[in-house]
Parts: sequence; structure tokens; C-alpha cells
Amino acid sequence: MATQTLSPAADDSSFFGHPRGLATLFFTEMWERFSYYGMRALLILFMTAPVAKGGLGFGVVKAGAIYGPYTAMVYLLCLPGGWIADNLTGHRRAVLYGGILIICGQFSLMVPSVAVFYVGLALLAMGTGMLKANASTIVGQLYAPGDRRRDSGFSIFYMGINLGALISPVICGWVGEKINWRLGFGLAGLGMLAGLIQYSLSGKYLGTAGLHPVKPASPEEGRRLKRQALLASAIGFGTIVVLALLANAGTITLTAELLSNALGVALVILSLALFAWLIFGPGWSAQERKRAVAILVLFLASVLFFSTFEQAGSSLNLFAERNTNRTLFGFNFPASWFQFVEPAFLIAFAPVFAWLWIALGKREPSSPTKFTLGLLFGGLAFLLLVPAAAMAMKGTLVSPWWLTGTYFLQTLGELSLSPVGLSAMTKLAPERAAGLMMGVWFVSLGVGNYLAGRMASLYESLSLPSLFGIVATFALVAAVILAFLVKPTVRLMSGVK
Repeated sequence: MATQTLSPAADDSSFFGHPRGLATLFFTEMWERFSYYGMRALLILFMTAPVAKGGLGFGVVKAGAIYGPYTAMVYLLCLPGGWIADNLTGHRRAVLYGGILIICGQFSLMVPSVAVFYVGLALLAMGTGMLKANASTIVGQLYAPGDRRRDSGFSIFYMGINLGALISPVICGWVGEKINWRLGFGLAGLGMLAGLIQYSLSGKYLGTAGLHPVKPASPEEGRRLKRQALLASAIGFGTIVVLALLANAGTITLTAELLSNALGVALVILSLALFAWLIFGPGWSAQERKRAVAILVLFLASVLFFSTFEQAGSSLNLFAERNTNRTLFGFNFPASWFQFVEPAFLIAFAPVFAWLWIALGKREPSSPTKFTLGLLFGGLAFLLLVPAAAMAMKGTLVSPWWLTGTYFLQTLGELSLSPVGLSAMTKLAPERAAGLMMGVWFVSLGVGNYLAGRMASLYESLSLPSLFGIVATFALVAAVILAFLVKPTVRLMSGVK
């Protein structure tokens, strides 16, 4: 098989020393993240707000059971999204189709209907699954193998992600909390529309990167792939229809908690099956199997990190609303505004990290070492909140500096792990399965998001110091374990730096 990608030009450095196509993807991802984080800043607050104030009136347990699976599916669907791009549409068109679905999903959230609310979440999850992994894959295709700018390029790309995440909570959060929740979701939809227009107009700078799917070995293989896609779609759609009919007839009772538990089991089975296929399945070379084991180590570290990091939109958002003093110079600012603190730190420090990895040269830490640092900072972030939570348990509204410090430490952890993980996937993945392997990376984010949502559902049943202390302990223990696995994992990476 052969894949069609951009023939990278070493002299192309028109965008801060990087290929011009990086700017196209930078702004596409910036607006997609504006859309996602604008919606996410409001989601759990909207679900738990009283109906009289325009919310859905859900309890924290139910809201957490919806939030966790939704944010998990956003990333989990990157796996089929990557497969579809690799084999059917190409990465470029997958990004376009995903953006269209996201716009439809955001505007669905404006409709005053609980049923349409769930439809909107489903559209958002499917759209993000098509867009996110494939945009990242195209970034990797802009660079030649061995180009040392790659990690730096992903750090710049990551800054675009967080520029959108910085702006959206301020705008969408204010409109949603102070004016109307549904108007806040509408603004998030307009952000994705702006990103899609920019992507279409500047796509010429991507050359042929991501333009075509992998060329099948034969016409018969191409027909087989299309049949597989149709069969999988039919099974998925049929399952949803059957469950809906059984629930409507009263044969089964579907609750958010039941579906959330079922998704947890499915995530475990999917992860085990996925890596069993990558490591023991047919068609992989010995080197690819070794690299798959290295990906497994990074996958598990990513799951644990994002189970702490993604509580920003759930438990930390509730902590900001219920337990933090949000009055500044007589002005009571929305709880969702805390969601812009971390992106602000990321924008400030992403160029520093991008410069640092290049400046270190041969002394640059390996990817597993960077992951260890990510887990360390993630654990320290929640450890910092334990005394603040103890004060909150006594009825005190704590200083906003506690959450600010937590987000600062999380930022250092994210910059050590997340853009590095994106880059590592593009280097470790077989070229014929680049989109699929990027999907594997996003499955780790999906599992982490699921765990973060389930932890948030314990917000009212566990004491806050215990909840935050448990989260911190898991991350710090994982950092220690990974530190011992650094050298074996580097050997399994088979020469990938």
C-alpha cells in the first residue's frame, strides 16, 4: 500500500519557521476548540442549573454520568474517524465533514428540548471524532521523516488549540451564564463555522497532505473496505434503533447511569482488543509490534493524566461555582471564566516548551520521560487543592488563587505530555495506518475523560479533600512507575526519538 502525503520541503519555513500549511491547521483547530471549550465550559453548569433558570435541573450524579460518557465519546470516535479517513475519504475531507457535524450539533443544543439536547451531543461527538484526529495527522504529514521541527510544530499547533480554549469560556461563558444558556451554545457553533470557512479558503497551503485515502492494494480490497464501513454503520444505527424501541415499549429502562456503566465496560474491552490486535494481530512487522507496546505504555500514562486534567470541566468547574470566591473589585464573574486560566498559561508557555525541546538538542528528554513529568505535575496540581478543599468543607469560599495554582501546574503537565503524545503517534504509527493510530491516541483521551466524569459524580458523596487527595495519589504513583519504565519503553520505540 502507499499513502499520498505532502512531499515536505525542508526550506518551507514561512510560518514561524514551519510549513505554511501549519497556519491553516492552527486556525482550524483554534476555532474547533473555541466551539468545544465554549460548550464544555457551560455543559455541566447548564445540566445542574434549575429549570426555572433555564437549565435542565439534573442532579450532580446524573450530570456527571452524562458528562463523562459524552466527553469520552468525543475522543473515542476519533478511532473510527481515523479509519474512515485512512480508507475512504482522506484526512482533508474528514476534517470538513466533521466540522459540518459539529456546527449542526451546537445549533441543536439551542433547541429547548431534552431529546434534541441528546441528539446535539451525539452530533458533536461524531463531528469531533471526524475532525480532531485527522487534523493532527495532517500536521504530521507536513514534515519529512526525521525533521526535528516536528515536536516544535506540534507545540505551536497546540498553542492554536489553546488560543480557542482561552477566548471561548470568556465569551460563551458570559453569554451562557449571564444571559441565556442556549445562546452560549449558539456562539460556540458560530466559532466552528468560522473555522470551517477558514479551512476551506486556505486549504491550498496543505499541498496534497491528507488529500487522498490510502490506496488499496487492489480494487477488491477497496470494495471490501466500503462493505465493512457500511456494515459497521448499519450495526451501530440498528443497535441505537432497537434500544430506543425497547425503551419506548418499557421492555428495558435506560438511565444515564446505566449507559455510563455500560460505556465503561465497553471502553475496557475496546482498549484490550485494540492493543491485542496491534501487538499480536497479523500483518504487522516485528518493529511495528515493538512500537505498539511502546504506544501501550504511553496510552496508559495518557489515560491517567487526562483522568485528572479533564476534571477542569467537571469537578473543578463545580468547585469554582460552589466553593470559590468569584468576586473581584465588586464584580461577581461567571464560574466558567476559570476555564480560560489554563489556556492562558498554555499560550504563554507553549512557545517556551517549543523552543526548549529544540534548544536541548541531544539532551532533549525522551517521550516517556516527558510523560513522566506530565503525570508528576498533574498529581501535584490536585495535591495543592487538598488544603483548599479542607477549608471549603468548613463553609469558606476559598481564594481563586488555589484554582489558579492548580491550573498552572496542570499546564506544565499538559505541555510535557499532550503535544508530545500527538507527535509521538505520528512517528510511531505505520504510514498505512496513520489516521487509525492517531485515533488510538484519542481513545486514551476518551478513557481519561470518562474517568474524569465519573470522578466528578462523586463530588457530593465523597469529602472534597478525599476526592482531590485520591486523584493526586493515583497520578503521583503512576509517575513513579513510569519513571522506571522509561528505558525499556525507549528501546521498544526502535529508534524513534
